[in-house]
Amino acid sequence: MATCLVVANSLFRPPKPILPHKHHPLQPISSHSLPKSPLNSTFLKPHFSHSDSCRFRLIAAASLGETDASSDEPLPLVGEDSAAFDLGTQNIVSWVYFTIILGVVLFVLDVIWIDNSTGFGKAFIDAVSTLSDSHEIVMLALILIFATVHSGLASFRDMGEKILGKRAYRVLFAGVSLPLAVSTVVYFINHRYNGVQLWQLQNGPGVHQLVWLSNFISFFFLYPSTFNLLEVAAVEQPKVHLWETGIMRITRHPQMVGQVIWCLAHTIWIGNSVAVAASVGLIGHHLFGVWNGDRRLAVRHGEAFEVVKKRTSIIPFAAILDGRQKLPKDYYKEFIRLPYLAITAMTLGAYFLHPVMQAASFRLHW
Repeated sequence: MATCLVVANSLFRPPKPILPHKHHPLQPISSHSLPKSPLNSTFLKPHFSHSDSCRFRLIAAASLGETDASSDEPLPLVGEDSAAFDLGTQNIVSWVYFTIILGVVLFVLDVIWIDNSTGFGKAFIDAVSTLSDSHEIVMLALILIFATVHSGLASFRDMGEKILGKRAYRVLFAGVSLPLAVSTVVYFINHRYNGVQLWQLQNGPGVHQLVWLSNFISFFFLYPSTFNLLEVAAVEQPKVHLWETGIMRITRHPQMVGQVIWCLAHTIWIGNSVAVAASVGLIGHHLFGVWNGDRRLAVRHGEAFEVVKKRTSIIPFAAILDGRQKLPKDYYKEFIRLPYLAITAMTLGAYFLHPVMQAASFRLHW
């Protein structure tokens, strides 16, 4: 902020009065007055790059409240270009490591949690189920446990990374969160029709198409954190990214928006009290994530986040409609990228694999 005041002072300070020029007699130039060695040109160069200078001026302008509402051109990026993926820069060894790590994680997860003969997943579900005979209460309890652990570990990330290191903390974060997430999803699948039926719209005209399309769209919002899978698996050093393009231009919190769309679609389709309870818990968790996520980004990125925050919105399309977000003319190209194509393939695959997922969940008897 002090820097911004200096910039403002230099921009709005009145010009200094012109003082009368004093005439001095010309002195002859002697060889002793000349420099003995040529000036070092690097000494005269600024100590920051052109990009740093642009970013500094942009952050300062945003801090001062300056906007360029009259311009139709988008402002230069302060955050990162999301979903950017260049095949030419990929390291095949890193992806081999990723595949191996993914296989090991799934194997360990099955042994220590999913398999009823060796894992603790069923015991965990049974313990939570003793809280109440109500499936709605158990559903909410499972979501609350997951949300507390997941958001709690995210909140203590800075401190945890200093103690354990970034990769080790990511392993801890995933190792604790993943089993709890699996338990919550499996319980929802197994008990989604055990609640009190509130409405029945599945046979209504266009309902199936509406629900299907809503679910499909929700996954484009739900998974922006997978833009760099190598960081998710700790193959590369995990970072707290400040994304600014793609889906981020529509909403700064796409996971919350995607979760709301997913919950509304499933609640409309199922239409009972268990679906309502699950939706209330999941939406509440993601609304907390909106506040917590902004807080963490502000701590990590400072003024840069404040600039991105002014250009974006929590409510989808709000910043675009009020002119704070200027979309590039070729905005659609920010979605024609491999990560978004992968999300499309995974979403379609998950839809067609619904019967397999349901059968696998039923066999666990959670």
